[in-house]
Amino acid sequence: MQNVFLVGLMGAGKTTIGRLLARKLGLRFVDSDHEIEARTGATIPWIFEIEGEPSFRRREAEVIRDLCGQQGIILATGGGAILNPESRALLRERGTVVYLRASVPAILSRTSHDKNRPLLQTADPRGKLEALLGEREPLYLEMAHLVVDTGRPNVQSMVQIIINQLDALACQAAPNCTTHAEPSMNEQTNILLNVELGERSYPISIGPAVLDDPALLARHVGGRKVAIVTNTTVAPLYLERVQAPLVAAGKEVITVVLEDGEEFKNWSSLMQIFDALLANKCDRKTTLVALGGGVIGDLTGYAAASYMRGVDFIQVPTTLLSQVDSSVGGKTGINHPLGKNMIGAFYQPKVVLADTSTLQTLPQRELAAGIAEVIKYGPIIDEAFFAWTEANIGKLVARDKVALAYAIARSCEIKADVVRQDEREGGLRAILNFGHTFGHAIEAGMGYGAWLHGEAVGCGMVMAADLSHRLGYIDASTLERIRNVVAAAGLPVKAPDLGTDRWLELMEVDKKNEGGAIKFILVKPLGTAVVTTAPHEALLATLAACTE
Repeated sequence: MQNVFLVGLMGAGKTTIGRLLARKLGLRFVDSDHEIEARTGATIPWIFEIEGEPSFRRREAEVIRDLCGQQGIILATGGGAILNPESRALLRERGTVVYLRASVPAILSRTSHDKNRPLLQTADPRGKLEALLGEREPLYLEMAHLVVDTGRPNVQSMVQIIINQLDALACQAAPNCTTHAEPSMNEQTNILLNVELGERSYPISIGPAVLDDPALLARHVGGRKVAIVTNTTVAPLYLERVQAPLVAAGKEVITVVLEDGEEFKNWSSLMQIFDALLANKCDRKTTLVALGGGVIGDLTGYAAASYMRGVDFIQVPTTLLSQVDSSVGGKTGINHPLGKNMIGAFYQPKVVLADTSTLQTLPQRELAAGIAEVIKYGPIIDEAFFAWTEANIGKLVARDKVALAYAIARSCEIKADVVRQDEREGGLRAILNFGHTFGHAIEAGMGYGAWLHGEAVGCGMVMAADLSHRLGYIDASTLERIRNVVAAAGLPVKAPDLGTDRWLELMEVDKKNEGGAIKFILVKPLGTAVVTTAPHEALLATLAACTE
């Protein structure tokens, strides 16, 4: 394998990840700061203090130049190594550059007691880090082949994901390569992830036999009463399977079976849940279980957030869309005739139990709707995962168990990391709504239930990509790649013609909007997203080109 060069701010984890990555790949690990110290016989703080930063940067550039002439190394560069244009060019040319992105709070927690960081020996280390990030991140993003967020708690898992992404990039560049990186799992693998939110943290268990463990669900139920909320489609398939171990554990189980469909994600269904809870004298120790897809998860979560001002709830998602998206992150709520998901709350579950075997009974149209939410993660945050999705879209459509398991795990990992950084959608989390501004307008305009949520989002991503292209954020080939993978999933790529005035009216009712301006999640470039407004003329052109 060619060289791998790790770039990023101090404290991003370059040395820790680099050492493990080198062991896994059988390559030699080198830390540029350690190499400078070995050559000079002086520590980095001493060089900064005696010779000054300009002298250190010259030494650093020399070391980078020498190391770039070698082969088979994993190089952890200093945080400021990329300030030198020659070093940036050499790193980009001589290997794969991986930007290890870390938030300022995460870096502060890792470096607060480290006296070997000269640039942080200041009265305001947070301010210094924010300034460094503002100066350097554009350079990191410009030169990186891969961008990996380092907030994940499991370093081993993160390194394996980097290896998969490196393999995917290598295969994409090889003309005769027919397969991309296969996940390091098989169809019997169970995966455990964690959403890190302090006292609200919770695990996500993913696998083909999660519901076969009779103790798994029961151990997360603290009180005596459990209310399972499901729908008329899911209940005959899985209600008894979920209910039986709870009864065996001595729990009193109440069941609430709602009508199936997005059109029932409303106040009336919410009242049915409350009616059942009150009729059965459910107390504050009652646990609600959401057994079903995104509609059931959102309804149950909102009921849990509201009942007696908050009771525990558990997500048991049975659709691909809910397993890769809606069950993770704590967004709950109901629709209003004037706007989708406009009434709700942020409320985290106690655990998410995603049994992938439930996908085998999923109608093909519902499966395709879930694939839309898998596709969205690549263009906005993970270019290598988008390449993997392109290469494996046929396997996903055909319900290949290994491909589905990897898609679910990677999607959940990406979303969990975003939620960790921005639980209540104050900034970063908004990018997860890629395609949703257009998609929600389609759902509301056609009447809830006419288009599945994932179908509307899939078409909305094509429209957002078209708008991104019109604004010069992506080229025509990237637009075509996004359109093609959406179509290959069996999703619509042309939106209904609602009329310009109706489109604008519907898009103006969106939680992201500020001061009446419509906000879009656009791709800039592939693998990175931006939340922005768009010129009226460009928006009208996209509506004209993408509707029929």
